[in-house]
Amino acid sequence: MSAADEELYSLLIPLSEDRLIVPRACVAEVVRYTQAEQKEGDHNWMMGTINWNGRPLPVISFEGTLSKEVPIVTGRTRVVVFHGSTGQLKSGFFGVLTQGFPQLVRVNRDVLKLEAKDGWPEEAPVLCRVRMINEFPMIPNLEQIESMLATEALQA
Repeated sequence: MSAADEELYSLLIPLSEDRLIVPRACVAEVVRYTQAEQKEGDHNWMMGTINWNGRPLPVISFEGTLSKEVPIVTGRTRVVVFHGSTGQLKSGFFGVLTQGFPQLVRVNRDVLKLEAKDGWPEEAPVLCRVRMINEFPMIPNLEQIESMLATEALQA
C-alpha cells in the first residue's frame, strides 16, 4: 500500500479557542449561520434549530459541550453540517457552530500522533487530542453528539 493510500482527507474546524479534526467524509456542507430557533429548557450547548435545505437542522456549540462559554456569533460564524451515522436523529444531520471556514488537510500516521485522552469534562464528546505538526486539535465523538441531541429532542 502506498503512502497516498494511507492518507485521509480531513477538516480542521476552528472553534473560539481550539480546533476539531474530522474526516472530510463526515461533513455534508458548510453553511452560513442563521438565527436558530431555540426551545425553552434547551441546554446551553444547544444553539437551536436552523432551516437547512428545507429541513430542520439541530445546531450545537462544541465549546458549550465542554462547559465553556458559548462563542458570540459574528460574520465569520458558520455551521458545519455533519452526516448522522447512528440513526438517532430524524433529519439524519446535525450542525456544529464554527468560528470561520474549516481547512482541508491530508493526514497520515506520520503527521498525526496521540497527545491526550483527557483534560475535558467526563461527559464531553471528545475522543482524544492529537498532535499534528504545530496543531493540537481534538477528535470529537460524533456518535456521542448524536446521542446528546437525541436525548435533548426527547426532553423537549
